Amino acid sequence: MASEEQCSAPPQWRSISLTHVEFPKDDLTGHVLAYISLFPIAVLVGFVTLIMFKRELHTISFFGGLILNEVVNWLLKHIIKEPRPCAGAHTTLNTDYGMPSSHSQLIWFFVVYFFLFLYLRMHQTNNARCVDLLWRHILSIVLLGVALLVSYSRVYLLYHTWSQVFWGGVAGSAIGITWFFFTQEVLTPIFPKIAAWPISEYFLVRDTSLIPNILWFEYTVTRSEARNRQRKLGTKLQ
Repeated sequence: MASEEQCSAPPQWRSISLTHVEFPKDDLTGHVLAYISLFPIAVLVGFVTLIMFKRELHTISFFGGLILNEVVNWLLKHIIKEPRPCAGAHTTLNTDYGMPSSHSQLIWFFVVYFFLFLYLRMHQTNNARCVDLLWRHILSIVLLGVALLVSYSRVYLLYHTWSQVFWGGVAGSAIGITWFFFTQEVLTPIFPKIAAWPISEYFLVRDTSLIPNILWFEYTVTRSEARNRQRKLGTKLQ
């Protein structure tokens, strides 16, 4: 729980417009952490954007796992009913319950699932093995740092206790691992059938599960197609 000193003499709070995440007035650290705590929202917006433009089944499944994770968090909060620290400190809350932290649960679901996807799903197909491993490690460290900062921000801003953040991370990680292997073992084998449905073809939904490294594949295919079109255009102009 938050210390008695923190709750007995609460600071003046300001909110980030639109999102209403509150931070102590004139506290630069709190201001920065308030923006960092918005990262889970950026994740959700990013997924919606990816689905709209990529329409790839694994991405849709990943997003479905995020939604399931949020549903589980809502259920846990309303079953456990543990209050947030410093009741009444914040005026713009969706619920007074804080166990487990939804921000912590979402960000750790995303990071753990992404780790598994990065190291188990994406396989290297070119010869730049060292470079490939390097960027994966760097990206993993950055994401781990973001997850820790998001978790810490919820405690610093008095939205949650350390316990609520910790168990949110545990729940998110557990659901992330479970959903990744469920996607790999149960959903991936039927992705080709789903992609062949008339409605999937109408909305251009695709399955790339048999392509080891989709980033490398899209790069090589796009480069090859661009060169072919450039060559044809050059021939027409001659």
